[in-house]
Amino acid sequence: MNSIESIICLILLFMAVPDLCKKMRRPALANAFFVIFGIVLGPIVKGDVSVMLVQAGKVGFLLVLFEVGLEIDLPRFREFLRPLMFAIAWTLVQFPIIFALATLAGLNSLDALVATSAISGCSMSMAYFAWKRYPGLSGNPRAFTVQVMVALETLAIILLAVVGPALEHGIGWGTLFRLAGMSVTVFLIGRFSSHFVKVFVLIMEKATLWRVHFLVLLVLVVCAIGERLGLAAAKTAFFLGLFMSRAEFQNMSVEEYIAPISRRFLIPIFFVSLGLLINRQMLFSYTAWLALCGALLLLGYREIVHRRWLKSGGDRDTYLLFGPNLTLVALAANSLLEAGSRDAATWTILFGLFISMLALFLLPSEAVKNIKPSKPETAATGSA
Repeated sequence: MNSIESIICLILLFMAVPDLCKKMRRPALANAFFVIFGIVLGPIVKGDVSVMLVQAGKVGFLLVLFEVGLEIDLPRFREFLRPLMFAIAWTLVQFPIIFALATLAGLNSLDALVATSAISGCSMSMAYFAWKRYPGLSGNPRAFTVQVMVALETLAIILLAVVGPALEHGIGWGTLFRLAGMSVTVFLIGRFSSHFVKVFVLIMEKATLWRVHFLVLLVLVVCAIGERLGLAAAKTAFFLGLFMSRAEFQNMSVEEYIAPISRRFLIPIFFVSLGLLINRQMLFSYTAWLALCGALLLLGYREIVHRRWLKSGGDRDTYLLFGPNLTLVALAANSLLEAGSRDAATWTILFGLFISMLALFLLPSEAVKNIKPSKPETAATGSA
């Protein structure tokens, strides 16, 4: 099979995975299956096809961050304070457990901190479907739970943004200066975000056939400018999405407009490329078994914490909604791979893959009919 035939087969397989997950009534598992698909594909795909997937995955990585920012619609601070305090407590009580597991797996302190920051979070893009149809929530607990999920994702992104420069350049004054430069760039993005929104709306109004392509191109251009100003392209994509989270045109959000390129092509390629890049020699090693056992241990520990101390107001299994975190784990793994920590990235991906799939399979199956993958507006309004 030549390279062209391989690419065509891959595209057909990409298109089939979401449909398969919908048949299983587990649409949020699509990204997990893409990672598994990349792991299986690793020994088969060689040469130009592998390079093409990895390079296209880098663009998909930026769109992942952009959509993560879009899905976080923060409410007013007074409304958000209680869920935020719950999320901080939830993160703190499990942080030592995850960090110890990462250290036991052989990760150094800094790599373990990156992995722990991601694993302690919650990926709204994965968990929102389950929350929307979860039968054990109603009234105020339903609104509170989704706000906690938003807070957990926000905390994880902030932790990764702070730890990332230290991972790349070490701990020192240079890291502090880079963090200061990042803060200035974030301020500029926020300051001019209204202009970005106007440009997006203009493209959506005037463009027709190539509208989606122009929108994606604009995101990539802003990311390139942000990187030149000192903020990594991935973090620029996240903050651009965060400041544009409420932008709509004709009752459709930005992520719905770019979905044909992002969710249906480039983002799946990113998750497949992660599977291609991990160390397959570790799949049947002690480290992989430690990741599986650690995921089971962490879920059990979360159940005890949720039942006895940090009650969200839902039924006993509501804590599973805080479990899916593969998107955040993918972001952490990408940082670890860029820093040359391939084994640490492999353990992080496996841990996140196991805990995300376990949590989603243990949750009640959601009815996928008539559900659109939009961001949770209740996070902003505070009502279910």
